[in-house]
Amino acid sequence: MSTAMHCFARRACRHGLLAAVLAIALCLTITAPTRAADPIKVGFSMALTGAVAPNGKQNLLALEIWRDDVNAKGGLLGRPVELVYYDDQSNPNNVPGIYTKLLTVDKVDLLLGPYATNMIAPAMPVIMQANKMTISMLGVNVNRQFNYSRYFSMVPGGNEGTLAFSRGWFELAAAQTPKPKTVALIAADAEFGKTACDGARESAKKNGFNIVYDKSYPPGNADMAPVVRAIQASNADLVFACSYPPDTVAIVRAASEIGLAPKMFGGAMIGLLATPIKMQLGPLINGLVIMESFIPAPTLDFPGLKAMLAKYQAKAPALRIDPLGYGFTPFAYAAGQVLAQAVEGTKSLDHVKLAEYIHSHSFPTVAGTISYGKDGEWSKSRQFFTQFQGVSGNDLNQFRDTTHQVIVWPAEYKTGNLVYPYQDAKKK
Repeated sequence: MSTAMHCFARRACRHGLLAAVLAIALCLTITAPTRAADPIKVGFSMALTGAVAPNGKQNLLALEIWRDDVNAKGGLLGRPVELVYYDDQSNPNNVPGIYTKLLTVDKVDLLLGPYATNMIAPAMPVIMQANKMTISMLGVNVNRQFNYSRYFSMVPGGNEGTLAFSRGWFELAAAQTPKPKTVALIAADAEFGKTACDGARESAKKNGFNIVYDKSYPPGNADMAPVVRAIQASNADLVFACSYPPDTVAIVRAASEIGLAPKMFGGAMIGLLATPIKMQLGPLINGLVIMESFIPAPTLDFPGLKAMLAKYQAKAPALRIDPLGYGFTPFAYAAGQVLAQAVEGTKSLDHVKLAEYIHSHSFPTVAGTISYGKDGEWSKSRQFFTQFQGVSGNDLNQFRDTTHQVIVWPAEYKTGNLVYPYQDAKKK
């Protein structure tokens, strides 16, 4: 073969090989599935073990349902949502490290949480230093000490701050005839307990009550008998407790065993927001008047609520968590809804833009339509006070509606009347 012919053959071979490679590549491009868009990572800590884990597990399931609902509709900005979370063990000391990890190692796009006042407060310095935005869950007036413009709260206390957790209770007491005169306050010595009883102290004074007992105790205290005996010795007309789940149970049991008999008893006892604790205590809770965040009254049937609760209640038994989920899940799911609406409204994951949008818009959610004030709290309070009436035995069905947990305040949401005094209410 001549040199010229040999060169021509080599070029032809190269061109043929190149064409073949291009053809194969084109074929692969056409037939290979398109790679899914990178997920939008939403990070948070959640109490999955420890004192407030019964509530934290409800919140987690609600957020998983929210994620699935969002992804079923195409995700956010055309991208699927992924939850990245860690168990804070109900321990405030674990929270700063978790949020640091979420931001620096996991590099999440968005933040939620934490859940509970005790855990939210220690997360704030980390979030603020990174200039990020978050929507916390069921924390009491946390931003009063930080004044951070990119903090938002999912709790119905709203613009009243700490007063929301006691104002209605003391207004009910003040309306009784003859008006009671004295009050005993007990608080768990932790962020929520102290904050809620700060408000109770102010509410009591505004309504003209004389505080004759005002003490704190270590949170999670299993033996509350000495505290209850001291309250009994004070002979207070009213007893208002600011307690966590374990100490709520201990307080109620000790009061029953000792025969505590004030004219009105209850308070911000968050343990009684959990259905299993209501079932565990059964008739012992009759007569108690407590702060309640949410209860399935006909006046609270917001769009999407029943569908969300149905999904939750279908999964809850297998997870061995609260079978109803009324007290917590609407707020966790709603936190996701507000975040999603802000992302879609701004077409952005920029935390500054998201915060500005949330400050300037209202949001339809399963917990009602929500708007925010300058401090990141709801612009209008929607806190309830309920009384347990006629609870018998320990079965679940009696807690499915408001028949045995009556909304007694505010008037616009009432489903029944207060039975007073406490001794009479215990018999109902």
